[in-house]
Amino acid sequence: MLENERYGEAMNLLRFLLQCQGQEERHYDEWRALLEWLEAAFPHYTEDSSFAPDVQEEEEISEEDMARQHARSKLEQDQGYADKLLRTVMEEPLSEQTMLALEQLAYLELPEIDEALISWLTDKSLHPLLQFRVLQTLRRRGTQGFITFTRGEEQVEVEIDTVPLRPEDFPLQIVRILERVADQTEVHEPTLFYFAQELWIQFVMAVYGTRDYDSMLEDNDSMTDIWAAALHMTVADSLGGSHDEEDTRSMYAVTGAMRFRLEQAYRSMKQFVSAGLGGQ
Repeated sequence: MLENERYGEAMNLLRFLLQCQGQEERHYDEWRALLEWLEAAFPHYTEDSSFAPDVQEEEEISEEDMARQHARSKLEQDQGYADKLLRTVMEEPLSEQTMLALEQLAYLELPEIDEALISWLTDKSLHPLLQFRVLQTLRRRGTQGFITFTRGEEQVEVEIDTVPLRPEDFPLQIVRILERVADQTEVHEPTLFYFAQELWIQFVMAVYGTRDYDSMLEDNDSMTDIWAAALHMTVADSLGGSHDEEDTRSMYAVTGAMRFRLEQAYRSMKQFVSAGLGGQ
């Protein structure tokens, strides 16, 4: 986070860690010292903007305008700038630089960028998260219509101008699944809930437009319970602990008739975690 100047996120993470219990005291001392240094070095990141949505929105608009001006300025200085960004995205290993290059491409008004990204997305086997980032870039560029591509072994069709740009843009059913996990873990297992939040948004982006994603949108409580239980089980595994499947099913009211769907959801999430950023 610090390497990428995400100071506000780093401060929030440190504040969360300081609320957790059960760690050695030296860890709390280190976290507290780092948080104090960040607050002193970057005081404008310490203000709580949650109570000033209008100000926050103005800042976001200003940042977007600055990013657009920066991209246009780079293009004026170097006519080959767009090609360099495309090579970074398409030819170099997947990294933070890939995502930064995609962000820059969103602000360059050159039609050949749309063509290059669409062709790349439809012709190449890409990591699901990278596919989603490309979709977001296309939407930010104002691209219209549907696009069909392959995700794993599944053909996926997506309407570009409905692709969510922020976590809060996803349908309410997606939010409810995470809220269901929050109900069971936020107080007694805050660490599990923190990592559940992180994993959930990554997984949802990775399966966007697939049959798994469509199942999350089914308007019934059973699917909410199934995906919430699968998320809980996956995070418990990832944290090095273990889970009792029967206890978890009982916790989320997953009956025997729903067990097969739970196993499918759990397997999908485990495959995503196992693949990491190197998987396809």
